[in-house]
Amino acid sequence: MSTEPQVSPGLDADPGVLLGYAPGRDVCDPLVLGRDARLRSGTVLYQGSCIGDRFETGHHVVIREECRIGDDVSVWTGSVIDYGCRIATGVKIHCNCYVAQFTEIDEGAFLAPGVSIANDLYPGDQESQERMSGPSIGAGARIGINVTILPFVRIGAGAIVGAGATVTRDLPDGCVAYGNPAVVRGSVEDLVQVADRVEAATGSAAPYRLLRRSP
Repeated sequence: MSTEPQVSPGLDADPGVLLGYAPGRDVCDPLVLGRDARLRSGTVLYQGSCIGDRFETGHHVVIREECRIGDDVSVWTGSVIDYGCRIATGVKIHCNCYVAQFTEIDEGAFLAPGVSIANDLYPGDQESQERMSGPSIGAGARIGINVTILPFVRIGAGAIVGAGATVTRDLPDGCVAYGNPAVVRGSVEDLVQVADRVEAATGSAAPYRLLRRSP
């Protein structure tokens, strides 16, 4: 079987994009890339991954081998998706994220900048290496800036994880969790609307600020 990349029509790729990069691991399948991809300079897509339609990258994005990625996924500048991941339709991964091997991200989930995902409970331990597993992130979950997610964790559908949290245990659907370690603090349905928490900051490049007294 040929390992030449199988690229569907409509590709818009900057100079400096590499398609079908050969991994150090033994992988026989080619890279499969869907229609109308937009790939910016420095993007490297490894041999053996299968990526859906309308895939979009920022600059210097790496997608390792044996990943399965759905339609309408975007991965922004400086992010790395390690091998063996499953990323569903409509997932958005912002800048400078690391998604460890064997992670699953369900439809419509969002990772803010700097999210780091782990998959090895005891690094350097042989038994731990044999059981490597990233987390599972539920559909529509929103993971805040600089969150760290540890191995084996399940984050429920529609959950919000606050900035800087470390997720060490499972989180239920629709919860709001934050802290180190992340603890459930409430539910998404009870959140105060953003419009009720901010006021205009006239003349500033940052056009809103928090109200002095939050509701």
